Amino acid sequence: MGLNIRGRSFLTLLDYTTDEINYLLDLSADLKKLKYTGTPHRYLEGKNIVLLFEKTSTRTRCSFEVAGYDLGMGVTYLDPGSSQMGKKESLRDTAMVLGRLYDGIEYRGFKQSVVEDLAKYSGVPVYNGLTDDFHPTQMLADVLTIKEEFGNVRGRKLVFFGDARNNVANSLMVVSAKLGMHYVACAPQELMPAKELVEKCRKIAEETGAVIELESDVKKAATDADVLYTDIWVSMGEPDELWAKRIELLHPYQVNQKVMSYAKKEAIFMHCLPSFHDRQTIVGKEIYQKFGLEAMEVTDDVIYGPQGRAFQEAENRMHTIKAVLYATLK
Repeated sequence: MGLNIRGRSFLTLLDYTTDEINYLLDLSADLKKLKYTGTPHRYLEGKNIVLLFEKTSTRTRCSFEVAGYDLGMGVTYLDPGSSQMGKKESLRDTAMVLGRLYDGIEYRGFKQSVVEDLAKYSGVPVYNGLTDDFHPTQMLADVLTIKEEFGNVRGRKLVFFGDARNNVANSLMVVSAKLGMHYVACAPQELMPAKELVEKCRKIAEETGAVIELESDVKKAATDADVLYTDIWVSMGEPDELWAKRIELLHPYQVNQKVMSYAKKEAIFMHCLPSFHDRQTIVGKEIYQKFGLEAMEVTDDVIYGPQGRAFQEAENRMHTIKAVLYATLK
């Protein structure tokens, strides 16, 4: 394609064009083939990245580490208690130090402004591993998974059920707008996305042919959908006191076999994980004891069923992150 994003940060897909996103997706597919065939691709030997985490993670940390190692990079992980950022050292000073030591910085935390300031002051590419507003690396994995299933994603109908204001839902709306998809936020009115972001995505959609809809009726939203997507009802960092209210609001939006039946026969189910679909976690047990729910945002038979793609999607985090690292640091 002749596209060059070397030296760019990856903070939100609002910063990337449709062609640039498709370039990263094609590169992800190529790198996945190299991984599957056991073909060495240590293209970034001598480069180093630091993973700066204020929120814990399984998929994001492991994906960045394996992607970095496969590319021949050195990888340093700083857990929430290992950095002085915001305690004894300002964000600006931390960014200026890390930018002199590393070729790239990954940040996973809370405020979008933090990852933006890291990019502003560090002088090296910065990667958003998740903030309260956006989760762009997850989106590349999601779209790669949809492409593997259906081929072209343009015109495909993706419905998100749950808290449609969270980082994943925001980012799904953005990537759908960029790639000409049909996005539906299915949620109660009080959990719909911010008006400003909806307007921004609809403006992008005018150029790409995407459709952006807000819908509270589950059956109407799910009808003829290609992808049904959900996320946990209380995000990391939100207080536990929210569970009762969110369960009251969102239990009607649980993705179960009845909801799946409204979608196309070949529809798939996706989830960014972790998921509360059973009682095999501390949170799952507590919710069952307090509210009597066997599952929350999705049922066991859906996530593990023949239409479930959540674990393929999780693997694709690594392949797509590898593409972002290579494209920005090559």
